[in-house]
Amino acid sequence: MKLEHLLLGLIGEHPATGYEIKKFLDLHGRFLRSNTTMSQVYRSLSTMTDRGWVAFTVDTRPGAQDAKIYRTTSEGMTVFLDWLTGPYAPPSRFQEPEFTARLSFAGYMTREQLIDLIDVELAARRDQVARYRFRDRTLNIDPAVAFDVEFASALGERLHQWGARQIDDYIETIAALRSDILDDKIVNPDVHAPATREGATR
Repeated sequence: MKLEHLLLGLIGEHPATGYEIKKFLDLHGRFLRSNTTMSQVYRSLSTMTDRGWVAFTVDTRPGAQDAKIYRTTSEGMTVFLDWLTGPYAPPSRFQEPEFTARLSFAGYMTREQLIDLIDVELAARRDQVARYRFRDRTLNIDPAVAFDVEFASALGERLHQWGARQIDDYIETIAALRSDILDDKIVNPDVHAPATREGATR
């Protein structure tokens, strides 16, 4: 997943200035991509403008610096949707943000596309558990300096159990999400509130 994909999706939902994009990435978007700098945002916007993926209009602001308001072009939206609905290869760590990032753009997808995406993720994580849950975790070391093997082994086992609980909970949550989508149980908790990203929480 590239920064460009997130930016295309975001300004596809609503045209925005570079400052507004950075503000989103610092707040809600931090769960989709870590530590995005302003220079990275503007560099990506410039590159995408050159490629014809985004365009901008200039908002003249008397007494203040003019602002560029970016929007996704039809070509840019094609690039974004090709990524969003294209093949998904689950990374080795379930904590990586691409799956969640794709889910966050669910409004662009059909229910069938969402279920296909979730099925790929679920199959990968269940296979991961089957392959590695009961692997040999014996420490095979020959340290050159003092090393507490017993403590390191015990701590490693604690970390393994922690990770096992995390991925089990993750799989259960994703499976429940799949069922709720199929049963049409995904509803806006406040039907009177506008469905905007600014109002989103994680």
